[in-house]
Amino acid sequence: MSKISTFSAFKSRNYRLYFSGQSVSLLGTWMQKTAVSWVIYSQTHSKFMLGLTLFASLFPSFLFSFIGGVMSDRYDRFKLLLLTQVASMVQAILLSAMVFLGYYSVWGIIGLSAVLGIINAFDVPARQSLVYDMVDDKADLPNALALNSSMVNLSRLIGPGIAGLVLEKFGDTVCFGANAVSFIAVIGSLLMMRLPKVAAKKHDKNIAAELKEGFVYIQNTPTIKFILLMLASVSLFVLPFSTLIPVYAKDIFKGTASTFGVIDSVIGLGAFGGGIFLASLQAGTDLKKILAINTLVFGVGLVAFSHMHNYPVALFFSAVTGFGMMSQITIGNTIIQTTASPEMRGRVISYYAMAFFGMQPLGGLLVGSVSQKIGVPDTVMAEGMVALLLGIIHFRFLRQSRLKKEAAEAIATQQQPVEAIS
Repeated sequence: MSKISTFSAFKSRNYRLYFSGQSVSLLGTWMQKTAVSWVIYSQTHSKFMLGLTLFASLFPSFLFSFIGGVMSDRYDRFKLLLLTQVASMVQAILLSAMVFLGYYSVWGIIGLSAVLGIINAFDVPARQSLVYDMVDDKADLPNALALNSSMVNLSRLIGPGIAGLVLEKFGDTVCFGANAVSFIAVIGSLLMMRLPKVAAKKHDKNIAAELKEGFVYIQNTPTIKFILLMLASVSLFVLPFSTLIPVYAKDIFKGTASTFGVIDSVIGLGAFGGGIFLASLQAGTDLKKILAINTLVFGVGLVAFSHMHNYPVALFFSAVTGFGMMSQITIGNTIIQTTASPEMRGRVISYYAMAFFGMQPLGGLLVGSVSQKIGVPDTVMAEGMVALLLGIIHFRFLRQSRLKKEAAEAIATQQQPVEAIS
């Protein structure tokens, strides 16, 4: 019987440092995200502006992630990650200062969100690629990535809840300030790491040629290509449901900032549970099948949550939604990291970031506009139905892949006697 080790990646010192520093930083990040959404909706009472805020924070990552991927493959990923963390800290300080001075400009907040989106375009490929180097035993990589997602979702569980309380008791300035301070932890942990020195690489091709090389590689790798298409579809049509949570908190459940924080935290609780579930899977588990199943779980959770007016029951289905949602990002990332060749990893992850960061803001605008026409509950229900359809498509792809593999094996078996005779 295979031994299950939920925390096997912690055997690597560098990964332990990264995990601890990032845990503190992400807690501040989620506090800031919650505060931004609440301030924007409180100031404008516009669902469209919520979608526009998401667009501003994520779409720049779509525009620049290609360059970020090339930079990650070309240069020292550690130095690039350190630079992006310092830049993120500066952005958080500027946002805190703006709110502290009483400059409540919605467009100012959106503008700084766009700056963070640009930074993330370079941060994500470097950070995700560097995780591979932090893990000493590469067999622990899936566990490390699952723990990563658990960390993200635990911070999502705790951060919005704390933010809701802080918003009511101390105001939004404290939320923004806490995020700025939290970057000290992650920068400190990076500086304490002992990573092998990176040899200078010779660059015979320009950036455009390397981008094209990455695209051709994805086109010729069916598994990566399909995962990226699935993630792009989920990000465009399903994940933007999160932009409508303030509407449920304020208008449907007649709540306050704390209500918003609780709903967001329960979604994070479900996602955290999904992360621990993935981290505990035995080596060799069919992650592609798990991803297809959890896409259906995601859809069921959203459809059930969409028209639920009973608050406790709605919280239960929001947890189910979080459980299914978490797999879209984590399993997709794991499959890509373990499939992509090392020299292509940064560029492939940049396409992964594009699928996630690029499609979601467009979806935020789409969902914001549609919800104005047909209402928030029907919009969320439609998003759930799309997730169910994508889950069915995924199962069909897995079946076709299995049939092709069986056919290829049958042909190879038939050819063996002929080759032996000749």
